[in-house]
Amino acid sequence: MIRTAVYPGSFDPITLGHLDIIHRAAKLFDKVVVTVAVNPQKKPSFSPEERVDLIRRATQGMDNVEVQICSTLIVDFARSIGAVAIVKGLRALTDFDYEFQMALVNRNISQEIETLFLTTSAEYMFLSSSAVKQVAYYGGDISHFIPECICGDIQKRLHANSTEQ
Repeated sequence: MIRTAVYPGSFDPITLGHLDIIHRAAKLFDKVVVTVAVNPQKKPSFSPEERVDLIRRATQGMDNVEVQICSTLIVDFARSIGAVAIVKGLRALTDFDYEFQMALVNRNISQEIETLFLTTSAEYMFLSSSAVKQVAYYGGDISHFIPECICGDIQKRLHANSTEQ
């Protein structure tokens, strides 16, 4: 039996911290489905399709990783693809409070799907997509925060947005 996990997030944009969690989850599961969650309450810098493309490029060569868009409850999506777990990355205690609540809600909806928390590697504890967007907006160097293969595309888009305002 193939053990599949879902790693959901907005990934707007994907960071080295996200990639760290993907690599580590890929060692634990036969298949990891990185799931671009569509949240109508957020105003993303990249469309869901663009985020899927960026993630696919960043995870190229990782044979047990695939990327999909999800516009339903993550737990329902996980169940629909036969996943046994939802993987969540934690940077700080504040992340844990929110993610723990969501894990309990998901557990209530579907008891057969577990939530697995992976703490972020120390070098990425400070890193968030929001921070990357802010640095890029002002033309700062984001190369230490973003996978090299997509850094130019992200910098170009986010800095271009700042010059349009």
